[in-house]
Formats: sequence, structure tokens, C-alpha cells
Amino acid sequence: MNVMLIFLAAVAVIIIWWLSGQRLTSKPWLETGSVQVPAHDDTGRQLSPVPAVKLGLFVFLGVVGALFSLAVSAYFMRMASADWWGMPIPRLLWVNTAALALSSVALQWARREARHGRMESLRLALVTGLALAVFFLVGQIQAWRELDAAGYVLADNPANSFFYMLTGLHGLHILGGLAVLSHTTVRAFSADVQPERLRLSVDLSAIYSHFMLAVWLLLFALFAGWANDFVDLCRTLLN
Repeated sequence: MNVMLIFLAAVAVIIIWWLSGQRLTSKPWLETGSVQVPAHDDTGRQLSPVPAVKLGLFVFLGVVGALFSLAVSAYFMRMASADWWGMPIPRLLWVNTAALALSSVALQWARREARHGRMESLRLALVTGLALAVFFLVGQIQAWRELDAAGYVLADNPANSFFYMLTGLHGLHILGGLAVLSHTTVRAFSADVQPERLRLSVDLSAIYSHFMLAVWLLLFALFAGWANDFVDLCRTLLN
């Protein structure tokens, strides 16, 4: 339960921080007449209205965060059972983690290039992010094959089952994000496309990628055993 509350609190803080910089912070009761005065942030930059699809994405990410936090809580409760024994972490997971992190960096790069209207760099960044995300998924499947060949099958013990379930659930979410990213990348190579028409799609892909990277880092720490010390520290602080 503590893990779930900490994870949900972190998601809530990120959402509140992001919304605080958007058009929702404007004061409509101060906008008189038919012409509204644009809101600006502390740096003087004009704030644009929050697209409904972006708000929808944050709601969806909140639900996904709750789903993974429940699964992680179940992981910690189940590992206290007598029939639980750990499994080795394939070295390939380190490579996969690096690939997913670089994919997230590439999409953040694409986000910046879309804002500045640099189409050539934008295309390169999107292709790089897409290729690295695909590499991550292929690497995860290969890690499954290595574990299966070593005798760590799905039904062997609860630790194995949780590993396959959590990595598979995360992989499915990555696959869903790839569908949107692929569509955005194809659009970027259209002859008549303008950078501003891609900006929202690139933003959504980057935000989703950053979130799924954060989830994977949590899962990786969990499988590697690092999360146990963190949870013990949290329980000490809460008590």
C-alpha cells in the first residue's frame, strides 16, 4: 500500500506541476470584451490553451500509473511467501534500459525541433526514437528467450510469473505508444506537412515516452532488488 501511495503521489505532483504552466492558470474573469488578453507566464511567454487530447493523455497516464502501482504492491506482498525465490536479471536488460532512455532523449529532441520548425532534424529525431523503442521491445523478447532457455519459465515460481507479467504489461504499453509514434513519423515525411501540425503529436509521444521510461526504471529497480532498500526507507520515514 505504501508503494502505491508513493507512486500515485509522484504522478499527481507531475500532473499538477505541468498544469500549473498551462492556460488553466489564466483568470478568465479578468478578460473583458470580445478580445481576450493572452495569458503569459513569468518569462513573458504566451500560454496557449491546453488541448483536450493532452489532458486526456495525462488522465490515461494516471490510470496506467495506478495499474502499475497496484501490480508493484502485489509484487512486494507476494515476495514474502515461502515459495518465492529470486531469479537472475539478464545483462541484456541493461542494454534495453539504455535503448529506452535514449529513445526518450531522442523524442525530447524531436519536441524541441518541432517547436523551432526544423523539419530535417525533426525527422531524424523521430526515426531515432522509433528505432530505439523497437530495439527495446526486441531486446525484451530476447531477454525472455534467454530466461526460458535457462529454465526460468513462467509457471516455475511466483517471481518468474511477476517478471513476465510486469515486463509484458509494460511492453504492451510501449507497443501502443509505438503505433502513435509510427503514425507521427510517417506524417513527418509527407511532402506538404508543416512543423506546427506535428507539434502536438510529437509532444504527446515525448510525454508518453518519458512516463513509460520512468515506469520501466521503477520495474528494473524492483527486479534488481534495489527497490527493497527504498521501500524499507519509506516505511521507516512513514513510521
